[in-house]
Amino acid sequence: MNNDKFLILFNVLILLIMPFITLGVIKKTKAFWSGRKGVSILQPLYDTIKLFKKDKTISSTTSWIFNFAPAVIYTTTLFAGLFTPMIKCHSIIDVAGAFIIFSYILGLGKFFALIAAMDTGSSFEGMGASREASFTTIVEPAFFIILASLTALSGNYTFAALTDLISSNGTFGILIIIMAVVSLFIMLLVECSRVPVDDPTTHLELTMIHEVMILDNSGADLALITWANGIKMVILMALISNIIIPLNLDFNLSLILFILMFPILGIIVGTIESGIARLRMSHVFEFVFVMSSFALVVASLAAVKMYGI
Repeated sequence: MNNDKFLILFNVLILLIMPFITLGVIKKTKAFWSGRKGVSILQPLYDTIKLFKKDKTISSTTSWIFNFAPAVIYTTTLFAGLFTPMIKCHSIIDVAGAFIIFSYILGLGKFFALIAAMDTGSSFEGMGASREASFTTIVEPAFFIILASLTALSGNYTFAALTDLISSNGTFGILIIIMAVVSLFIMLLVECSRVPVDDPTTHLELTMIHEVMILDNSGADLALITWANGIKMVILMALISNIIIPLNLDFNLSLILFILMFPILGIIVGTIESGIARLRMSHVFEFVFVMSSFALVVASLAAVKMYGI
């Protein structure tokens, strides 16, 4: 198998399998910090398979939108993953302005998730959709600011702009890496509905965000939505990994480091969820705005580097 075919196969396997392992690592970490043995790391995979075997229960108040949305959410998330750089910043689809296409594809999936929640006619799911949309309006501009700053700094309008920030920018590169990684990690917590923004294990409708949006989903539909959420987490972890791992490393070493980044980030997420509680809803927006602050710092550092201002 030549190198290109291996990288394509590797990217696909990461997108399809790593979400279950990463979610399993998070569960295992939370169990460790609470003094329990916990379930198997592959338990999320077993749960998803079980959901695929179950029948769906669909409310009579819903329309074709509710039935169609889970497939769109999964398909768009997986398609966005094809633009995502994996090992040595290699992506299956590599075009100029890939991060813009990437963002709008994920946005399409988010749109169908929101309208599917409102299609149920439930006031609780409408509330969750409203909260999700509010957070997205803060997160997406910050993401664009970060990626636009990196592409302007490198002159490369693909995701390859994420790499080699230190070698070409020195101290500025180190600062930009720190700020960008923190920003994208906050985005991961927000977009994947993790503590302290949301609690994926809660069952209190008044405090839920993502989970309340999918209360009416069941069977294969719920499996697709859960799988898509795991893929989105892996995508954001891959972006963080490509910023941290230098491009000039040996291929085998890069491969090992890249694979290790997923359980490492999963352990960090699980530790955060074990150590702090979910924020009050009035304080969640303050936390999300931290990402915007760091994104503006990245833009400022890029401007200083480029123009010496």
